[in-house]
Amino acid sequence: MHDSVSRHLALTGACNFRDLGGYPGANGRPVRWRQLFRSNHLGLLTETDIAQIRTLGVKTAFDLRGVSERLPTLCCVDDIEVHSLPIEPAIYSALTSHVASGQPLTADDAAEMMRDSYRDYVRNNTPAFRQLMTHLLEDHAPLVIHCTAGKDRTGFACAMVLSALGVAHELVVTDYLLTNQFYRLDPVTDKSIPLPDDIKAVLVSVETSFLDAAFAAVREDFGDLENYLAEGLGVGPSERRELQARYLDRDIT
Repeated sequence: MHDSVSRHLALTGACNFRDLGGYPGANGRPVRWRQLFRSNHLGLLTETDIAQIRTLGVKTAFDLRGVSERLPTLCCVDDIEVHSLPIEPAIYSALTSHVASGQPLTADDAAEMMRDSYRDYVRNNTPAFRQLMTHLLEDHAPLVIHCTAGKDRTGFACAMVLSALGVAHELVVTDYLLTNQFYRLDPVTDKSIPLPDDIKAVLVSVETSFLDAAFAAVREDFGDLENYLAEGLGVGPSERRELQARYLDRDIT
């Protein structure tokens, strides 16, 4: 398994379900396959999807959706333990405020709102991501991290996980951008975005500039990524070694 196709699991009800395995981490040791997954929500899975997830041995899900946001599409795999780590989708309140102001809304406006939401992950939602990292240091794998689309909150979370495992930044970005290859709006989510197509296209995709905005906020507020991992997320040198021992293969491939 060495490419984006093999890391993507073709689930009918979760189009963005992907394996984080295979990327070279600390000392060249690759991230273990079939341990860490990322996805959009798990509320529309078919029976075939559920059987496939059970075959993978997934036993834990970390749901980053807001408190009320998650209710219409709760995880439908009854033997998965779900941990709710709510991060409210600030982008929608920003859009609502902008429209209410009477100002025209452009695709560029939407993109800047997306960048603001990524800055917000660092400045206002670090405690939730810290909880996730704490859980990852425990025995929860195989596990899946998800939100609604599996692209923004999940994208930032997985960028932090891969970074803590020593994966090079360019590969972190490569994984992040795979959402554009696989994600498609589901009927439930589509109904919640009554916007022009050009603006909706921004909201349902990812751009390097979005993730860059989060990393810039990390540098501005914490100095560098290592300080953010340690001070913000509770992943200092010893915790990084523990994560790497748990989620990296022992041998270099």
